[in-house]
Amino acid sequence: MQLSVAGYSFHRNLESGKQDFFKHITDCRDLGMTQLDPWNAQLAPICAGDEVFRAGSDPAHAVLSAQDDAYLLRVRQAADAAGMPFGCIAVDGAHIYEPTEEARAANRRLADRWIDVAVILGAPQVRIDAGGPEEMPGEVFEIIVAGYRDLVDRAAKKGIEILMENHWGPSLIPENVVKILEAVEGLGLLFDTNNWGPGLREHGWELCARYARSTHVKTFGFDAQGNDPSVDLDRAIRLVVEAGYTGCWGIESCPEDGDEYGAVEKTAALIKRNLKALGVAEA
Repeated sequence: MQLSVAGYSFHRNLESGKQDFFKHITDCRDLGMTQLDPWNAQLAPICAGDEVFRAGSDPAHAVLSAQDDAYLLRVRQAADAAGMPFGCIAVDGAHIYEPTEEARAANRRLADRWIDVAVILGAPQVRIDAGGPEEMPGEVFEIIVAGYRDLVDRAAKKGIEILMENHWGPSLIPENVVKILEAVEGLGLLFDTNNWGPGLREHGWELCARYARSTHVKTFGFDAQGNDPSVDLDRAIRLVVEAGYTGCWGIESCPEDGDEYGAVEKTAALIKRNLKALGVAEA
């Protein structure tokens, strides 16, 4: 069984300075994880270059510098030393849809930059959001599809799989997720148990579990039995397993009590308990 901690699970520790990515690596190892699924904000020097490029002050920051390469090599060496391979890098800020061609092209250059990061780190997957309005009118859909097709093709040449996530905008609607995935060959889904429009969560599970190529099992709090009382995660996990998913189970805990490490441990126990009940090997 493969387990990871989605990087956002530690966003409070990151923001407070209590954890950088090197500590994230050893924390994940010590928590019993089997791979690293970073959030791009954790790789702070690379994100800083994104911001410089986005501000228009130095277009050269659309490509990785020698300093970026050196930093990423240090990260890769630290992960290798901990015995932690990389999985999926979740990238914010490089989404496909923007209303102008100029803005779309800028985001595409940032997406290319993170694909190069994935190559250096040995991460096989990169998550890039669709972007756009929730209702996804026809012209927006066409732009999203064209953008993903281009990105998927170019990433594949470097051995990287592009994933979309049900995250925000049109991807909150299960039918939109299916429509995009069916239109773009080679595009996979980072399946998040929680990020669906109001009243659409279980419908999203039913409709989209079969597309999962990576997962975020999202928790907020726990009862005495170790379950999150706000969501039927037993059912969500069962639907993903029954759909044939055999990949890594990503933990994206957002604890209301602020205990990020405790929430990771409790979410891992919840996942393991469910997989064992479903007869999944090594659960």
